[in-house]
Amino acid sequence: MTVKWNYGDIIDAVGGIVPGARPALIHGDKTTSWSQFVARSNNLATAMLANGARPNDKIAFYMRNRPEYMEGLAAAFKARLTHVNVNYRYIDNELIYLLDNADATVCIYTAEFADNVANIRSQLPRVTQWIEVDDGHAGLDDVLHYEDLASSGDGARLDIQRSPADQLFIYTGGTTGMPKGVMWSQDALWNVLGAGGNVRLGVPPCESLEEHLDRVKAAPVSPVNLPLPPLMHGTGLLSALGAIANGGTCVTLTSKSFEAELALQNIARHRVTGVTIVGDAFARPLLEYLDAHPGQYDFSSVMSMNSSGVMWTRDIKAGLLRHNQNLLLADGFSSSEAIGLGASVMTKDQTIEVASFTLGPKCKVFTEDDREVLPGSGESGLVAVSGFLPDGYYKDQAKTDKTFKTINGVRYSIPGDFVRVEADGTLALLGRGSNCINTAGEKVFPEEVEEALKHHPSVADCLVVGVADEKWGQSITAVVELHRGFNLEEIELKQFSREHLAAYKIPKRILVMPDLQRAANGKANYKLIKDFAEQQLGIA
Repeated sequence: MTVKWNYGDIIDAVGGIVPGARPALIHGDKTTSWSQFVARSNNLATAMLANGARPNDKIAFYMRNRPEYMEGLAAAFKARLTHVNVNYRYIDNELIYLLDNADATVCIYTAEFADNVANIRSQLPRVTQWIEVDDGHAGLDDVLHYEDLASSGDGARLDIQRSPADQLFIYTGGTTGMPKGVMWSQDALWNVLGAGGNVRLGVPPCESLEEHLDRVKAAPVSPVNLPLPPLMHGTGLLSALGAIANGGTCVTLTSKSFEAELALQNIARHRVTGVTIVGDAFARPLLEYLDAHPGQYDFSSVMSMNSSGVMWTRDIKAGLLRHNQNLLLADGFSSSEAIGLGASVMTKDQTIEVASFTLGPKCKVFTEDDREVLPGSGESGLVAVSGFLPDGYYKDQAKTDKTFKTINGVRYSIPGDFVRVEADGTLALLGRGSNCINTAGEKVFPEEVEEALKHHPSVADCLVVGVADEKWGQSITAVVELHRGFNLEEIELKQFSREHLAAYKIPKRILVMPDLQRAANGKANYKLIKDFAEQQLGIA
């Protein structure tokens, strides 16, 4: 394939052929048509460049799910600015680290977070454009206002030459708990996501922009995507971007946290065709509501439900299929730095085992000394994917070299997931080589939580593990060794940790153990600690 892709060019072209009245963005009672979306994103892109942004500058998005996220992302693509996702749960020091590490010069944020912006902006002199979105909260006066920029201008397409090497960053957790920016070129990202095709449905990638436009025009149903996880995570962001790049609609919920009934209301009202979730944390409440209120909301428009990141159990999938027999339930085994490691698809005619995936077409499994693991050998190894890959981690060559390795002349992304390859080519997931905890789709690294708790005067030592939890996937559990003379004050320790950690990183439970039984060299025995935690909590 010789064509080189850029999302700014794709969105420009798609915006020129879809019906102008078709909804592009829906958020509660607010609908942005495609004609409005095109004009507003063009205006915003023009304004940011006029205000000093330069091609390849980094633009941070600090907001919950709302239409300005996708409208701003389209503007960023058109202006050749590099998207940087900001976790809106971060506290001030985490925000400063991320925006500084990303070299952000522009930040679009909602007024809800104006106090945080006021606290941090003096320490971020590189950010010259703070653009505030009015969301009903009291905001700041001495900033740029999003609506002014998006609504002012003639809406004309930018006269700009873009590059397939233009990037999109997805910041993800690092081994020390500090996020790292995964650098995707737009050409590689569009290709790895199917280039307008769908490998699961047997639809080949497009060979040209013209072919993509022909497919968009010929589609019997335009995609209507409802991303339930935050757009500031890759799973939600890339699914929403797929809907827009294919001339469809992105629906976002108005609630601050996931509400199953509100999701089902929107599915029925807007005839949603694709729902994006993160495992049982989203699927279980949806199923429970459907079971408790049969027939209240029409669920039949949904053709696919896609998940990535955490466990999505077979019983929950089967339950959803009871309410819509035409559903295709797709589990993606991917990460921010490795898309397409494996897939698991379930329909009414085909059931699957939990944590069993079909090896991706560009995937192999290697031992830690780079020897290929053969299917059916019983040997475990690290799953690796080749083909369209990120450029690496932003400003972290050591981590880039560790994750992106060349083996036998082929470049692979090896994010650290241990698997076993069965004789039939399916993967049995064994877990991360690191001790990363995945709680409701959020990556939390034990070292960061441990260090926060160790600041408390009562804590002599601390280890943190993830234990199985129906709601969260994994629940963060701390096991502490106390200094002599202290008793465990669990509530106090949780409150103390709030001074150092974002809310989702705070342990759900804190247990005490007289001796954490580290090895003589100080190495932790996380298996022992996890076994202890599960025993204390009564987890089988």
